Amino acid sequence: MLMNTIPLAIPDVIVIEPKVFGDDRGFFFESFNHAKFEAAVGRRVNFVQDNHSRSMQGVLRGLHYQIQQPQGKLVRVVAGSVFDVAVDLRRSSPTFGKWVGEVLSADNKKQLWIPEGFAHGFVVLSESAEFLYKTTDYWAPEFERSVLWNDTDLNISWPITTPPLLSGKDTNGATLKAAEVFA
Repeated sequence: MLMNTIPLAIPDVIVIEPKVFGDDRGFFFESFNHAKFEAAVGRRVNFVQDNHSRSMQGVLRGLHYQIQQPQGKLVRVVAGSVFDVAVDLRRSSPTFGKWVGEVLSADNKKQLWIPEGFAHGFVVLSESAEFLYKTTDYWAPEFERSVLWNDTDLNISWPITTPPLLSGKDTNGATLKAAEVFA
């Protein structure tokens, strides 16, 4: 197996650590293998879109989700580092309203699988960061929603000491109590 998988406190969210082969010339690792990925998450997954963003230090993006056409996301960082967060928005789940977070970086090469039914966000820890993610459905702005990043009911421990840089959408996110959630 060329990767190690680690379920987090919300076991549907999985850290994927690739086996990296390195020497004085550089490194190589398999960043995605469909068959191995499906075996790791225990179900069929079809990715339809790849996205790439670049953000400066202190930028916080999220917590985003699509109430219809929900997206599962396989995320990773190829430059810099971020603190990545997934929030369970499945009302029927025993972990509804709980969150998990993980540092993803170009150095640790970890990926995070965030299934459908979760809000997702990250804050940039390094001078800048480039973030890649695969999605299981297409972006549908009419169904996109945002949960407030600092909702006291979520109580996310963001590793920041100054106010983050936010978009208007993220500044005006809904509280968990007011948000549209999944059944």
